[in-house]
Amino acid sequence: MANAPKTKSSVLPTGGGQALLDPSDTAILLLDHQSGLFQTVKDIAIADLRRNVEMIARLASLLKIPLITSASEPSGPNGPLMPEIHEYATHAVYVPRKGEVNAWDNEEFVQTVRSTGKKTLIMGGVWTSVCVMFPALDAKAAGFDVYAVIDASGDPSELASRTTLARFVQGGVIPTSTNALLSEMHRTWKRPEAAELAKLYGMAAPNYAAVAESYQKAQEVMKQSK
Repeated sequence: MANAPKTKSSVLPTGGGQALLDPSDTAILLLDHQSGLFQTVKDIAIADLRRNVEMIARLASLLKIPLITSASEPSGPNGPLMPEIHEYATHAVYVPRKGEVNAWDNEEFVQTVRSTGKKTLIMGGVWTSVCVMFPALDAKAAGFDVYAVIDASGDPSELASRTTLARFVQGGVIPTSTNALLSEMHRTWKRPEAAELAKLYGMAAPNYAAVAESYQKAQEVMKQSK
């Protein structure tokens, strides 16, 4: 007998949302976005990676989604965490590790994740093939639904990234992108945060910001001509 689909608070009477994220059951984990590791990333431009991570931090703050960060040896060559995360998500919780490469090997980290009460985990990090993949697979095995934000993560090569993506799919971790995450959390423009969410689209897709600017200017011109 097939398992019944999970009941989600975000599912509409039409059935819309059944296959999508439930924002009320979601926590975000941003792992090892460190200055030293950034210098090894070759599968995405660092400016794009940092902008996408900042967008996720802003989204977590705006929608009050739990956010947990961690870093491997921040006092060593891997370097400190990018400051934008905690700057724009002041509610974020940082969990120090004791040398563990895999954050899921750290008891405090796992306890912090479990304490959120959320069963859906959104992960991004550097490297995708290690700092994201290891805890993502372990969290999936522990019973969580896990999404990996590929363009909020980075790897030393395109080959490493493609190999990691294949292993995610084999292991049941769902790959996603920054703009897809934003849209799944957003769902409708009929919400009080709509104007602020619109600004985030300009970060996830910079060309969209230009569209919005052009539209705003056109509206101003129309008003002045009346």
